[in-house]
Amino acid sequence: MALDEATVRKIARLARIEVPDNQLGDLAAELSNILDWVEQLGEVDTDGVAPMASAVDIVLPMRADEVSDGGYPEKMLQNAPDGTMGFFTVPKVVE
Repeated sequence: MALDEATVRKIARLARIEVPDNQLGDLAAELSNILDWVEQLGEVDTDGVAPMASAVDIVLPMRADEVSDGGYPEKMLQNAPDGTMGFFTVPKVVE
């Protein structure tokens, strides 16, 4: 797929990239080569290949999803501007 300079100029504008006019031809050629390569990937037979998220088949360790206050409320409230009875105190925002 060949891109012309007008198309590359539009792509650069949409991407908010400043490309000098003297580099548009080179960039058009590079982008055309990339698009040709992507088209070649479409020709690869992928029937029977399962989708995957990683090239390495590993299972991540899981931990129990337990709600916890951290076990150290005094440390949590240490930098709070105002803490009362173990809670963060905030100004009233609703009238």
